[in-house]
Amino acid sequence: MTCKIERDVAPDGSVVVRVSGRIDGTDVEFLKELMENEKAGKAELALDLTDVTLVSLDAVRALGRAQADGLALRNCPAYVREWISRERESPLPE
Repeated sequence: MTCKIERDVAPDGSVVVRVSGRIDGTDVEFLKELMENEKAGKAELALDLTDVTLVSLDAVRALGRAQADGLALRNCPAYVREWISRERESPLPE
């Protein structure tokens, strides 16, 4: 399964982007563009990762940077959270 991305707008104007499947390098670029576009709209933004099954190193780094910039990661799988934490502590060379 490849990555599937769905965008929902709540009644309060906040935006939730639901991501499912695998997130790899090509998906990371699309997600970055989507997040930048949403920031321009000034809406509160969150990524719901409930159905994410596999992520690449690029995806982990992008998610970590986005989280550090204030993006909420909802329902993030434990292994992804752990990987983000480890990457912050001692990043691998790019």
